[in-house]
Amino acid sequence: MATVNVTNWKKEKTGSLELAASTFEVEVKKDVLHTVVRWQLACRRQGTHMTKTKGLVSGGGKKPFKQKGTGNARQGSTRSPLMPGGGTMFGPSPRNYAYVLPKKTRKIGLKMALSYLLKEGRLFVVDSMASEGKANELNKRLKTFGIKKAVLVDTVSNANFMLAARNLQNFKYFPVAGINVFDLLKFDGAVITKDSVAKIVERCSVEK
Repeated sequence: MATVNVTNWKKEKTGSLELAASTFEVEVKKDVLHTVVRWQLACRRQGTHMTKTKGLVSGGGKKPFKQKGTGNARQGSTRSPLMPGGGTMFGPSPRNYAYVLPKKTRKIGLKMALSYLLKEGRLFVVDSMASEGKANELNKRLKTFGIKKAVLVDTVSNANFMLAARNLQNFKYFPVAGINVFDLLKFDGAVITKDSVAKIVERCSVEK
């Protein structure tokens, strides 16, 4: 069981906390992380891409030219894919890219992402997250803490902290319910509150 320091936003130690080995000290496997990230990105796709087929383009009520005597191949409609301005053959159509990934795989992937950050020394635990709702104030606090790009996680979403963090492009703030593998790996590190640790362990627990 790993022990980490709990600090304030001035990076001064205020205590220590033991992290559950079953969640924060899991063997990291790249193939599992890759599988979970691919699933997340697939679920985020809009799938609204579409091209106009022969039945959707305008025109086509009149035969382009007579059937015989022109020397050209016979055509019955200007909407044909063979004609300039006609429809598209085999183009993309709206679809849903989401698929089902086993819950156990998702939870193991989350454990591996957290374990990777802890192993690399990029997982920080703070005593609390509170803000006046000003982005400039929070940005100065994060610079003092020595973080340039990170995920900020609390037990529940704080309205003032969300207002302060939403305009900071290099930081993403959400409650424990929103923590995910893609964001943990995308950013340089993660800052979590000491109260959120138990919630994270509870979320990562696999029901038997």
